[in-house]
Amino acid sequence: MTFNVANILPLIIIALTVLTSIKGFNDMAFFDRYKFNVGAILGKSKQWDRLLTSATLHGDYMHLIFNMLTLYFFSDVIIAAFGIWQYLLIYFLSIIGGGLLSLWVHRRESYYSAIGASGGVVGVLFASIAIYPTMGIYMFFIPIPIPGWIFGLVYLAYSIYGMRTQQGNIGHDAHLGGAAIGLILALIFSPALLQENTLYIGIMIVPLIILAYLVLKKK
Repeated sequence: MTFNVANILPLIIIALTVLTSIKGFNDMAFFDRYKFNVGAILGKSKQWDRLLTSATLHGDYMHLIFNMLTLYFFSDVIIAAFGIWQYLLIYFLSIIGGGLLSLWVHRRESYYSAIGASGGVVGVLFASIAIYPTMGIYMFFIPIPIPGWIFGLVYLAYSIYGMRTQQGNIGHDAHLGGAAIGLILALIFSPALLQENTLYIGIMIVPLIILAYLVLKKK
């Protein structure tokens, strides 16, 4: 069997995230050091590494499972369409972009904290939907495939709900930055997608506008 790093890289990212998240569940000092925290990033310590390390922590097992399943489902789409380096760029730049947006939104709230790989996951999700908006996704116990663009809408609806209810330490406003960067990078890597999937890309923009409104409304 030929070794192919493209096939196993997403699994490595998922495995490292799972192990680090479990460590965080059981070690509060570790969790507190590496979570996203405005005061720790913008304060004297300037711990900018938290923009990335916070993506390896999660609020609970359901949060972790939901993010990692979504990443698993969509990683191969990006790698097959663009390549391994483009995949890494989409994932990590979406994490950073989502974190920077959260940092700006909460810049006056030194106490604000968040965790989760959602920024990167949503970036991969929306880049995948830009490529194949009607691809079928099987989820949990639903016996029929869900079109990718509907799955994306459900994911963002969950983000909107989380923002409105202030649910846990999950960085829901990071979803906006991650999704926007995922879409933008997909269109940069393949500009023809905008013409091929104009309707679906337009549909995806609607919940992003709603999220943007909620983010700006907070300020």
